[in-house]
Amino acid sequence: MTRIDTGAVPGAAQRSRPSPARAPRYGTVSRALTRGQRRAGWLLLTPALAHMSLFVAVPMLMALGFSFFRYDFLQAPEWVGLDNYRTLLDDDRFHTALWNTTLYTVVVVPVGMALALLIALGLDQKIKARGFFRTAYYLPHMTATVAIAVVWLWLLDPNLGALNNFLALFGIARTNWLGSTDWALPAIMILGIWQGLGTKMVIYLAALQTVPRELKEAAQLDGANRWQVFRAVTWPSIASANLFVLVTSVIFSFQVFEQVYVMTRGGPINSTLVLTYDIYLNAFTRLKFGYACAETVVFVLIIGVVTAAVMRLARGARDD
Repeated sequence: MTRIDTGAVPGAAQRSRPSPARAPRYGTVSRALTRGQRRAGWLLLTPALAHMSLFVAVPMLMALGFSFFRYDFLQAPEWVGLDNYRTLLDDDRFHTALWNTTLYTVVVVPVGMALALLIALGLDQKIKARGFFRTAYYLPHMTATVAIAVVWLWLLDPNLGALNNFLALFGIARTNWLGSTDWALPAIMILGIWQGLGTKMVIYLAALQTVPRELKEAAQLDGANRWQVFRAVTWPSIASANLFVLVTSVIFSFQVFEQVYVMTRGGPINSTLVLTYDIYLNAFTRLKFGYACAETVVFVLIIGVVTAAVMRLARGARDD
């Protein structure tokens, strides 16, 4: 066999090696697709951005500006600087509204989350009429809060209310639920918990269905009972959903308004006065629009601080 000496031919070895295939030029196409996707994304975001700008950002900036004025809708605004904020700090009604709102949130949020998670765990099982129960629990969220509050007014009526009629069967005296300083706020809390169950339940149910069954089965094979499986597998797997439900529940609870407006009007003796209703009264009943704007700014700051603190604590607990 004749041996070919490639060393005698300059560059023969280089020519004998296969040249690497030239990489396809996908950069231009990729950038074009990216630009198209960005345009489509901005186009889809336009309605939401317009809504946020016109109905959230602009009103908030206007509220911030008017908070430095004394304005009653009848006369020209009068510059007062920080006087509205100084008055707010010494306002007993504001302190009462802040306390009632905080107490409402502290009770409604954890109780509502716990009940919603229990319901979601039950509806995650293979039970009869599971679809019906899911719809039934979510239906209150789809109903207008004002309509629900009117129905609860009838349920809690001291004379003709269904609740008092039911308790009378067991010899329990009739109670003026919404006319008592001891029971009015708890009644509003119960309504808030009941109405918010549906949304929380749906979120938890969706999160539970993403928990890997392999992990549950492995834990059961290792001898873990139901509580141990929930604590070691299910609970960590739904941490993100739990954080989302917690943050949104805190925000919505601080914004409670319709129930108070329809059922108690802040009474009796300001026992159900909340921040949103106090802002409404200052702006449209007492015509202290500048003062109401200052209260709104403080209210938004409180929600922001509380939300940030809740997210920080929840994430810290999840990381631990």
